[in-house]
Amino acid sequence: MGRIELSIYTPRYVPTGNEVAVIETSKGTVRVELFGLETPVTVGNFVELAAKGFYDNLKFHARKEGSVVVGGCPVTRSMGPAQVLAAVKGVIRGMHPGTGDARYTIIDEWGSNPKNIHRLGSLCMAHKSAPNSGSCQFYFSLGEQPEYDDRYTVFGQVVEGIDVVERLAIGDAVKGIAIEGADEEALASAIAQETPRPPSPREAMAELERQRAEREAAKAAETAENAE
Repeated sequence: MGRIELSIYTPRYVPTGNEVAVIETSKGTVRVELFGLETPVTVGNFVELAAKGFYDNLKFHARKEGSVVVGGCPVTRSMGPAQVLAAVKGVIRGMHPGTGDARYTIIDEWGSNPKNIHRLGSLCMAHKSAPNSGSCQFYFSLGEQPEYDDRYTVFGQVVEGIDVVERLAIGDAVKGIAIEGADEEALASAIAQETPRPPSPREAMAELERQRAEREAAKAAETAENAE
């Protein structure tokens, strides 16, 4: 069966370059200077989601010592810390932390970002293997990782609370994210508008059927061409 391709979203909020994210976690507060001028799409998306409360009560669902700690998956919203840990270990069926998204994707910006350097406390956009597949999940870099510099967008740097970042573990919660330095009027206007919505079951089935028909048509055309 085919899969539904999510649309690429361009945030309506245009960063000022002065935005700072104040991330309240169950381990303490982390302040992050956002690279709004260098990565306007990634920061605009993060700011909009934060302002809408999207990240409230989400849990960190992955940690690799010396590498990254990952959060921002909406699958974890209704899960407690122990449930997240159990689901990550495969003990709970039907719950898969790390698979959720905001029902759209955004473009990669690592190639055009002069600040795209992974170091301790870098805030980065997580994504799948395909290009432009980032959505809402993010991670903190736990050290220098130049091998990631040309693969993932770095869109901020921790300026306070690096000790909190280093203590974050699977199951720890994001209590909320406040954005300082934003253009409040522009942000209010941006989040008041509708963002891409997930397809209804009927629309999803219709899209899968369309994809199937296109594949069959292409295969038939190729067969006819080879027969000539």
